[in-house]
Amino acid sequence: MYVMHNSEHPLSCFALFENGPCLIADTNFDVLMVKLKGFFQSAKASKIETRGTRYQYCDFLVKVGTVTMGPSARGISVEVEYGPCVVASDCWNLLLEFLQSFLGSHTPGAPAVFGNRHDMVYGPADTMVQYMELFNKIRKQQQLPVAGIR
Repeated sequence: MYVMHNSEHPLSCFALFENGPCLIADTNFDVLMVKLKGFFQSAKASKIETRGTRYQYCDFLVKVGTVTMGPSARGISVEVEYGPCVVASDCWNLLLEFLQSFLGSHTPGAPAVFGNRHDMVYGPADTMVQYMELFNKIRKQQQLPVAGIR
């Protein structure tokens, strides 16, 4: 289980299970986990986070951040949200076109979360699942030899 926080939802705490559900709780969940440390063993993984700037362009919200693991930068994250749309698959082509306007050929494909929840309302838990996927990719890259990182 991974415990995550998002500055867009400061009163919430997200607990993501490996290939499982995402639990949304209030910020006191961290305190509960500390009290249950006798039942759960804390992983020795390094703290990984993304910090950056939030921009608004018309109906688009763009967050660009540096992903850090410990004291060193490991990558860049770009999060794009189209405010008027709550079913992400309905506006994916618009998001893709917007991303291509500044990322060019580096535009990613549709996130895996779209496949699971094709016509469902997109929420904060879906965003956290995508961040978890990004962080896991970055952790795996760290384990590769330096020559293998692009």
